[in-house]
Amino acid sequence: MASGSKTTYAAPAVEKAFEIFELLETQPSGILISEMAVRLNRSVGELFRIVVVMEKLGYLQKSSKDDRYSVAYKLLDLAYRATPAQDLVTAARAAMRRLAIDTGQSCHLVVINDGSGLVITREQNPGTRGFSLRLGAGIDMLASCSGNVLLAFSSDEARDQVLAQAIPAARTPVDRAALDRQLAQVRARGYDQRKSPITRGVTDLSFPIFGFDGQVAAALTIPFLELIDGSQTVDMQAAREHLRNAAADISIAMGYHPS
Repeated sequence: MASGSKTTYAAPAVEKAFEIFELLETQPSGILISEMAVRLNRSVGELFRIVVVMEKLGYLQKSSKDDRYSVAYKLLDLAYRATPAQDLVTAARAAMRRLAIDTGQSCHLVVINDGSGLVITREQNPGTRGFSLRLGAGIDMLASCSGNVLLAFSSDEARDQVLAQAIPAARTPVDRAALDRQLAQVRARGYDQRKSPITRGVTDLSFPIFGFDGQVAAALTIPFLELIDGSQTVDMQAAREHLRNAAADISIAMGYHPS
């Protein structure tokens, strides 16, 4: 249908298919075709053939118990493979390289690995002096900047699962109430910053990276090494802003859409 210089196209079947997907997003236990018709204000007849085709293609699945339809994992798999979310490291690499160049600092990416954190990639400072963690290094979830960012922005269920393993393995007793208050502060601030618990002269800065599902996927961290010879051109505050922007860029590359 033409209107002035613009042309619009109608694809009723496609529109109905996406209406069904969006409806099923709110119905994790599934829904009958008759219920779809009521919710979408359409007839059973106009939805039936579309649902059958979507099931045949593997995008919907029907329960053998009660004929309720729900979204099949094929849709998630397709979205995952068709976007940069397929590989967190690939999505992060360019932004981390820019970050290291812009700040003159090394950076690394940490993910949750059972009850600890794991460095899955790093970008070293391009200069002659710097500090970085090795690839594959284990991270203390309770004492580290990266660990606290991952815990602070995890769902309650995911956080409890990590802490169920991390707390028994801690070297010193853990005050869970104090930890919860600390994580709430990190969450409110949007990042964490603290003196390195291991290396003198290093301040850790860390921001969360979110995936397409809105869940925290990793922590991007700079172990900021302060030089005392006056050669440093980017101070800690500026480095933190570069880090904030890099984390946001990686999240967008992962398919995250901030509200």
